[in-house]
Amino acid sequence: MKVIDHLSQAKDTVISFEILPPLKGKGIQSLYNHLDPLMELKPAFINVTYHRSEHVFKKTADGNFKKVVVRKRPGTESICAAIMNKYNVDTVPHIICGGFDINETEDALINLNYLGIDNVLLLRGDAAKNEANFEPEIGGHNYTIDLVKQVQNLNAGIYQEEDLKNTASTKFCVGVAGYPEKHFEAPNMDTDLQFLKKKVDAGADYIVTQMFFDNAKYFAFVDACRAIGITVPIIPGLKPIYNKKQLTMLPKVFSIELPNDLSDAIIKCKEDADVEKVGAEWLLQQSKGLKDAGVQALHYYTLGKPNLVANVVRQLM
Repeated sequence: MKVIDHLSQAKDTVISFEILPPLKGKGIQSLYNHLDPLMELKPAFINVTYHRSEHVFKKTADGNFKKVVVRKRPGTESICAAIMNKYNVDTVPHIICGGFDINETEDALINLNYLGIDNVLLLRGDAAKNEANFEPEIGGHNYTIDLVKQVQNLNAGIYQEEDLKNTASTKFCVGVAGYPEKHFEAPNMDTDLQFLKKKVDAGADYIVTQMFFDNAKYFAFVDACRAIGITVPIIPGLKPIYNKKQLTMLPKVFSIELPNDLSDAIIKCKEDADVEKVGAEWLLQQSKGLKDAGVQALHYYTLGKPNLVANVVRQLM
């Protein structure tokens, strides 16, 4: 089922989770161990992230250096198939611009379509670790809107090979990211919102937000979107804080702010176990506030802490 159908048909708040594929070398059971406590809560769908391959230079026997492509995690196609097979739940693979040319992207989408996956979350992705700024693959997309257009072309039966005839159309439901506190590369919030509107106008069906820790920022973001004509569902993305390092890491990496009450409470904690309790309670109160306000769906970034998130959602339900 498509994400937008889950939203339109739901009688209560829709719950979804986002997970990382296991690291290379880890068995599939590590994925199931992460998902088992979450699946007890009957989520509508599971998002599966994708991280681009890295380029490293390895020294050869003759003293030279060879550029080697390293992928630390498997692709989303196999992981989504495994999740669907074991849990009978819809999956939403992330598709990114970085690391793929247009034909490779098309092949990935075709494979997902063959697997019966009809949802994708489209993202530009981060710059490679050895790049100061994002650089697209040769023959690849620069921006998310280009991905949106490619998916919508496939939905219309338009492939990269223009001479193909009697082509089958895909039926992808398209999600894109939104930033309640502005994407760090956008010059200002108004510009960021206009970029988002272009993605929606190009065919995005819904928006999932970057994490935030102040519900007022989410509501202001939704109001700003509606004011410029963005009418698609906007799903809030939520994440627990569970160690003191995140006080500086999250603002730096994701360009977000932590409310004073939250940061003050964390600073007072003596151990990370105490931080986890503070973070869980904050997440619960955030979730309750959004649900009580009538927000139709909550999306949880579970990365590394499935049990913490599961415990919060149990209290919410």
